[in-house]
Amino acid sequence: MYGFWQQASTQWLGFALACTFAGFMVAALGWARWILPQEQVTDLRDTYPQPVEERAQQVEAFVHGSAQLTRKTWLTRMAYAAFGLFGLAALFPLGALGPEPDGTLFHTRWKRGDRLQRNDGTFVKAADLNPDAVQTVFPEGSVGDYRSMAVLIRLPDGVGKNTTSGLVAYSKACTHAGCPVALYRAAARQLICPCHQSVFDVADGAKVLEGPADHPLPQLPIQIASDGYVRATGDFPEPIGPGFWEHS
Repeated sequence: MYGFWQQASTQWLGFALACTFAGFMVAALGWARWILPQEQVTDLRDTYPQPVEERAQQVEAFVHGSAQLTRKTWLTRMAYAAFGLFGLAALFPLGALGPEPDGTLFHTRWKRGDRLQRNDGTFVKAADLNPDAVQTVFPEGSVGDYRSMAVLIRLPDGVGKNTTSGLVAYSKACTHAGCPVALYRAAARQLICPCHQSVFDVADGAKVLEGPADHPLPQLPIQIASDGYVRATGDFPEPIGPGFWEHS
C-alpha cells in the first residue's frame, strides 16, 4: 500500500507483491512445521462398554486438547488480519483507474454564437475568403485547441451541399487516426490527410473517397451574422476524430 501511495515504480510494486506472497508461504510452512503438533496417533479399537477410569481419561484428554486450541486462537486471528490487510491493499490499485469519463470525447469548445478565429487571433468575415480559399479556424477564445480545430472552405457558386453562402466548415481531425487534414486539392474539392492518405469530398459532406477513414469529417454548423462575421450555431453534431464504437 505504501509503495502504491508513493507512486513507486512498477518494479518495486512487483517486488513488494512477491515479498507478500513469500511471507504467506513462510507463514503456512511455519504453521505446519512448528505450530501443529508433530506426532503420530494410533486409534485403537476399543471394546464397549469401556471401564469408568478410561472414560474419565478420555474426557480429561479432550478438555486438555480444547485448552491447547484455545491458546492458539491468536494465531488464527493474526492470519485473518494478514489476509484482511492484503485484501485492503488489493483495493488501492482501483484508484489508478482515474475519474469517470465525462463528455470530453464527445464535445468540443464550439458553442452557438462563437466567431471563427484564425491562429493569429483575427476573426473571419464571409467576405475574406475567395472561391476555393481555405482557412484553419478555432472557436472564439480557444485558439490552439486541437480538438476544436476546423477547416473553413469557400466553394464556387453552385458547388457543394449544405453550404452557407458557399462556405463549409469541417473538423480538421481525420476520422482515421486523428491527424490534421491539412491538404486541400481545390480542383477536385478534396481534403487529404497526409498521414495515411484518406481523401474526403468537400462538396458532398466530406464523405470518404479513399483511404482507411471509415466515416466523413463532422461538419460544423455555421451562419453569417449581420456584422459579416462567420459564427458557429453550435458544436459538431457528432464526435470528432477517430471512429467511436457507434461507427462501423
